[in-house]
Amino acid sequence: MTSKGIDLKRYIRRIPDWPKKGIIFRDITPLLADPKAFTAAVEALCAGFTGVGIEYVAAVEARGFIFGAAVAEKLGAGFVPIRKKGKLPSRTESITYDLEYGTDTLEVHSDAVESQAKVLMVDDLLATGGTMATACKLIEKIGGQVAGIVFLIELAGLRGREKIADYQVKSIISYE
Repeated sequence: MTSKGIDLKRYIRRIPDWPKKGIIFRDITPLLADPKAFTAAVEALCAGFTGVGIEYVAAVEARGFIFGAAVAEKLGAGFVPIRKKGKLPSRTESITYDLEYGTDTLEVHSDAVESQAKVLMVDDLLATGGTMATACKLIEKIGGQVAGIVFLIELAGLRGREKIADYQVKSIISYE
């Protein structure tokens, strides 16, 4: 994907066999380290969502926070952190979901968004889709409307879009 004349894929480092043998990890730290590439990535994530009334941007920790907060600032929207269980200090709503190797729980503050507010969901990576599907359900549980989902990277071969097929989904960079 080229954004502002910058080939963003060039800034994604390929690390084979991490965190375990057979996995190819897509490392975003070179993109984060380059201010022009990072700016171009944030602008690409915002494209199509400027001027459509996005009131909040929500993202799941930790890498999602990096892009989510930057997108929220650029869109003039509030930022909503979605965290692992026990990390938020006020009253929360939570959903437990299945992973390939067990379960996990995500939480969001109960009052994080106003009723029927338009929320853009942002994350760095779409793999199997379970975490984002749960994050969307959480936003809806507290009264928000998911206006779209945008990822910097999609691992298309893992078919994560299937779990979030009811939403408008966009990815900037795709790998098979």
